Amino acid sequence: MLMQALLVGLVAAFGTLDTALGTSYIQRPIVLGPLVGLVLGDLETGLIIGANLELLFMGAISVGAYIPPDVITGGVLATAFAISTGSGLEAAYALAMPIGLAALGIKNVFYAILPLILPMADRGAEEGNDGKIKLTYVLLGLFGKTIWTFTLTFFAFYLGSDAVTAALNSVPSFVFDGLGIAAGILPAMGFAMLMRMIVNKKLIPFFVAGFALAAYLNLSVLAVAIFAVVIAIEKLDFLDERPMVAGAAAGVDGGDDDDF
Repeated sequence: MLMQALLVGLVAAFGTLDTALGTSYIQRPIVLGPLVGLVLGDLETGLIIGANLELLFMGAISVGAYIPPDVITGGVLATAFAISTGSGLEAAYALAMPIGLAALGIKNVFYAILPLILPMADRGAEEGNDGKIKLTYVLLGLFGKTIWTFTLTFFAFYLGSDAVTAALNSVPSFVFDGLGIAAGILPAMGFAMLMRMIVNKKLIPFFVAGFALAAYLNLSVLAVAIFAVVIAIEKLDFLDERPMVAGAAAGVDGGDDDDF
């Protein structure tokens, strides 16, 4: 159990590197879920749970003052608990969001100490010493956040697995039957959260067209996605090989150069 807890903690720590070293979205459940399944010896279940939790957390993106639940800790621990207890996708759905919200509250303690370290970067900027700025970044962004997430995930899985197993065994079967039904509804909530941020009047016709293709022509999601890619290529002129002239882009007559 100790080795499994260490590996699960390392998976969560790996996910935090996404925000420390760039934005490659390795922190998403669809990436971390299979890794958790791999270290716990059940890659298939990890892949299934990760893909489904990705739908649930799809709208959990920080926009403005909104701080989403801790997707990394919630996704990793929910997947790990579901695999280790053998309870499957329903338990992962039941655990993911509460764990993510609880982890966010705990991590606020870490964020509260940031103002104590950030002045070092300010002094480095005033002195022209980029070493202090880099050190602040490494302490906070790379090691601080990564170690904090690893520690939280490690102890939560190591100390909580037995308690979670006992709690799941005591839950009546009809509760998990209800969660199984909710599992088909919660992804819609994730899509709805995402659509609130991206849908506008220009995109609504394409949304209706995609719905019609899936509902009335029984096309698969992949087929609808292919149609969407074709439309995007056409709308954005990706196949237009003519170089854009600066004057023409600004609405100025470029003379004969416009033909090239």
